[in-house]
Amino acid sequence: MKKKIIILYLLSLVGLVGLSCREQENTPAMYDSGFTEVMGTFAHFVVVTTDEQTVRRCFDAALQECIRVDGLMSDYKSESELSVVNRSAFEKPVAVSEELYQLIETSLDYSKRTDGAFDITIGPLVDLWRKAGNMQQQPSEEELATARARVGFDKLVLDPARKTVAFAVEGMRLDLGGIAKGYAIDRAVQVMREAGIPGGLVDIGGDVRCFGTPPPGKKHWTIGLQDPQNEEDILLKLGLNDMAVATSGNYRRFVLVGQQKHSHIINPSTRDSAAGLSSVTILAPKAVDADALATAVTVLGMEKGLQLIEGIPETEAMLISSNNPEHVIRTAGTEVFIIQ
Repeated sequence: MKKKIIILYLLSLVGLVGLSCREQENTPAMYDSGFTEVMGTFAHFVVVTTDEQTVRRCFDAALQECIRVDGLMSDYKSESELSVVNRSAFEKPVAVSEELYQLIETSLDYSKRTDGAFDITIGPLVDLWRKAGNMQQQPSEEELATARARVGFDKLVLDPARKTVAFAVEGMRLDLGGIAKGYAIDRAVQVMREAGIPGGLVDIGGDVRCFGTPPPGKKHWTIGLQDPQNEEDILLKLGLNDMAVATSGNYRRFVLVGQQKHSHIINPSTRDSAAGLSSVTILAPKAVDADALATAVTVLGMEKGLQLIEGIPETEAMLISSNNPEHVIRTAGTEVFIIQ
């Protein structure tokens, strides 16, 4: 389970029992869903409400929405809409739902804004390195060149009128791993709002979005930035309202080939795992943006990554270099979120 963000202020409640100290029925209480496996990791929901009757319905609706998104966008589920695209889009254009089409369009926009640092066509290289880890054998130069030739957002052909997706090169494969969780978090937040919940938090695999009323007695939702060297330590605390946080890094998910670690985040230019930053944390209004930007900055590196984030409104970054893991490099706007 990828837990690069630690939620510091959550209560472990039995079932759906509210705060025992609640004195009045109209006093908000906090309810915790616990963890449920979804999207290859764990989902966790928290709500703050005065209406205990809506809590279970809200948790169920949020979880079902995450399961639904996974059913559309998983590259592991053979019958998902994305898997149908990966199987057939070279042979002929594949018509997709408005929802998947829009997320692919959003992904292409990020590819263009980041000069390809974020690229959902990275699938062939991801598959190659996954195979290398399973076989404990370094990919050959020929294998790397073949996989790289199948990667490139410019090879993805979209028809906005027909909502179709086509591949210009045989062997292409889309991988939405760098954005789908963020999208699922945003959808779950929307479902919770529609259920009448005044405040809550959605956590999928350590990527988080909080909204509305914070926990009772608190001004903010409190989130901790985990130390990549020691999972038990917190480098700093953030007080957030109506914000999303996503973290990418090379210290959690990787394949091991021999004695060498290769991050799950692949740099299309080098054809190998992104290096230089051990942890990238992005703050943004929406989780889909924080998720994509965390991946992009990991690939871009310190200098270009900071330059990118400084140019995006309402978005901040906290970066930890692989060479100096005890020092957090932050964009200027993060100061207002840090809790002493």
